Amino acid sequence: MTEHKAYRITVVPAPGQVQAVRDGVLLADSADVLVMHETGLPSYQYFPRDAVMTGILQPSDRRTFCPFKGTASYWHLDLPGGRVENGAFSYETPFATVREVAGYIAFLDDGLDQPLCLDTTRMDYSGPLVEWLLRDAWMCQTAGELTEQFGKAMIAGGIPLWRISVGIWTLHPQLAGRGFIWRRDVDGVREVDTPHGMLSQPDYLTSPVRYVSEGLGGVRQRLDGDGESEFRFPVMEELRAQGGTDYVAMPLPFSDGQINTMTLTSDHAEGFSTADLGSVFQCVFGLSRFYETMTLRQNTRTLLTTYLGMRSGTRVLNGETQRGAGEEISAAILTCDLRNSTQLAASLPRLAYLDLLNDFFETVTDPILSRWGEVLKFIGDGVLAIFPVDGDPADACGLARDAALEIIARLAETQSPTLRCAIGLHVGEVTFGNVGAPERLDFTVIGSAANLSARLSDQCKVLDQSLLLSGAVQRALGEDLTPLGQFELRNVPEPTEIYTIEA
Repeated sequence: MTEHKAYRITVVPAPGQVQAVRDGVLLADSADVLVMHETGLPSYQYFPRDAVMTGILQPSDRRTFCPFKGTASYWHLDLPGGRVENGAFSYETPFATVREVAGYIAFLDDGLDQPLCLDTTRMDYSGPLVEWLLRDAWMCQTAGELTEQFGKAMIAGGIPLWRISVGIWTLHPQLAGRGFIWRRDVDGVREVDTPHGMLSQPDYLTSPVRYVSEGLGGVRQRLDGDGESEFRFPVMEELRAQGGTDYVAMPLPFSDGQINTMTLTSDHAEGFSTADLGSVFQCVFGLSRFYETMTLRQNTRTLLTTYLGMRSGTRVLNGETQRGAGEEISAAILTCDLRNSTQLAASLPRLAYLDLLNDFFETVTDPILSRWGEVLKFIGDGVLAIFPVDGDPADACGLARDAALEIIARLAETQSPTLRCAIGLHVGEVTFGNVGAPERLDFTVIGSAANLSARLSDQCKVLDQSLLLSGAVQRALGEDLTPLGQFELRNVPEPTEIYTIEA
């Protein structure tokens, strides 16, 4: 292993007598104080337990974790002026690097009459990992690629890495986060999705990721020891069974305060050294900004396609955001409304009706999206979708017709209550683009063809039909549909030929 001299932890005796005083009350007094110097962090002074005034320390439930020093236990201070919550901490069973401070007490500077923390030791940001971060990391295009290249850079720098995983919280309607896992002995990066419901499951609740995400620091544990282990996380047992010897989970903080997680596993007999982990720690904050940029880009794409649809979202992402920007396209236009929605809303509790409406939208949307249609918007209890014409209009009309028939069939299978729909299908020219106010735009289709599709949906309720198609759709399909005649439709200047499809 390569020794990285930029990060060090040392424990040395403090010179002379040291006192800790708060609000005039002597907390501790000793000539045997130890000072822990850690690169880049304040140097805390640790008092022997018997040098602390009797009766002021009361155990706290709070714990924080450090991959360099171990688990910190916290203590309340019971003083004449009242209790100071978590005013002191100690490492009861520290890692070997700082074994000298085991059981010693350090006081947090906040509130002390004279600060005890010494000047911060500046970190020398240098070494092969930092060079990679500054020179090469920016060329990575995805979070998966960044994870793989960082893993390879660690190995090239002499760090005995076997496995690296990065978990990023994300904005997604189905997912709470995404994970990226790279192993030295496996080609490529494995991506793992974390559904929202997983956050209440044992796999998350009994994982080091939970501790890190809650801001409690980093978790470190040897996996090959024979003695009692502080942590018994299932993931650690799995990695130990696969040959892992040392495990570390570190925070990857984003600029908005969101805490993500990076875990490192070694299969080397000696595991990671403090210098190894210090070299990684030097890169964490810069690395986080790369992950944050990639995550923001992915979140933007996800939200745009979720709220606007794939075609519309892509156009906005590509910069077509000016009011009035758009194009004339030919499309099959499908308008689908829920029948008897007023009665359903009046007869059901509000949340039950909301669940029913979401089920209806899902049933309508799936057949459209599976046929490359674009759901433009949900309007009250209705859905507006298009199937853009690319070549022969019969293709788009056929996809729209098949989607409509599948929607009707799937709704017929619903129970308590059985849902019905009113679908209007037309094909024609529409304007596809941005409309609205300067500060509140909508990406949609406008034009008489879109209006006719909506009027056909309304006419379904008059004729007690689930699907009505215009004469333009019938001619495009060239099929023998069931004619219902010509009808005067609201806001449509000419009588409209209307067809249906017999079940």
